[in-house]
Amino acid sequence: MKTTIRRMGNSQGILIPKPILAQLGLEDEVEMTVENDALVIRRPKGNTRERWADASKAIAAAGDDALVIGDFGNAGDVEWTW
Repeated sequence: MKTTIRRMGNSQGILIPKPILAQLGLEDEVEMTVENDALVIRRPKGNTRERWADASKAIAAAGDDALVIGDFGNAGDVEWTW
């Protein structure tokens, strides 16, 4: 599909037909990058911490939540001034 680059204020842009936006699931925001001389438009990635709580529950439910470095005590903390 060919489209025209149009002036939009001090910038230029293209109009993306609504059916294409719907097919790709694009709504309010997109991520744009240039890859191999092509403009690539993608759905934005979610917040990095989004769904961490659900992932943590799934790990615990699978029994894969053992401490990596083992347990360590806080016996020396009594000497610290907070």
